[in-house]
Amino acid sequence: MKPIAPGTVIFHRHRGFGVLTAVNLMTGWVSARFGAEQRCLDLNLSTDQLQHADGEAIRFRLQPPERMPHARLMAMVRALHSAGYQRLYLYSFPVASGLHWRWHLFAGPRQWLHRPLRQGWYGSGADYIFNPVMGWGDAPGAGTEELIDALARFDPEGLALALGRDEDYAAWFAQVCEQLLPDYAFSLGSGDATLPFPLYLPTMPVRARLPDCAHRLTYPPGWKESWPARDLSTHLQQAATVRHDIAGHGWNLPMEW
Repeated sequence: MKPIAPGTVIFHRHRGFGVLTAVNLMTGWVSARFGAEQRCLDLNLSTDQLQHADGEAIRFRLQPPERMPHARLMAMVRALHSAGYQRLYLYSFPVASGLHWRWHLFAGPRQWLHRPLRQGWYGSGADYIFNPVMGWGDAPGAGTEELIDALARFDPEGLALALGRDEDYAAWFAQVCEQLLPDYAFSLGSGDATLPFPLYLPTMPVRARLPDCAHRLTYPPGWKESWPARDLSTHLQQAATVRHDIAGHGWNLPMEW
């Protein structure tokens, strides 16, 4: 599916060619200006039968666009790991409302709790649904190689910090990408600070109308070690301990429930 973003040229069967001036990838509502009209017209991608300029139909319901950039970022990070930039890390976490996920790229030492901030290396799905770009001078719908080129031009000094070896994380990240891409991404944060993290790595779909991911993935290397030992049981859900030495020899327990 071609990208839908402000500036996209569209075709309406009654009004002809126009340009999108505003989009919302979560609801499907867009604003467009046609010809010499002074006012923008509000339309919905699900019901108004809009097309791209080349005649390709916009099937918002059948082929919903990505509502967050996390899957594209994962593909970019995996490619950079293969090129030797293994000290590049992706951290994602939901906002308090649970409607959007934030993302944060950082390079250098692998410190999950004390991550360095660089301008332009973080963002939110709340911004992405209105303009699906990372903010590095990239175009909407840019591929993996194009994103790498845009990041290298935007902040070459920051990307240079990622050059180095972290084979444990790179292997874990490649395995996660193999299981999740292109429709799912992972989260390393909890939307409720009062609840511990799940036993397995949380995942979320990047498009609407996708089922929950069934894969059980582990947390990245060094994640559990980031928490103090006294707080581990509070922040991370613990696996249940099943004991087989407490049932008497005369007990007959059912094998099926």
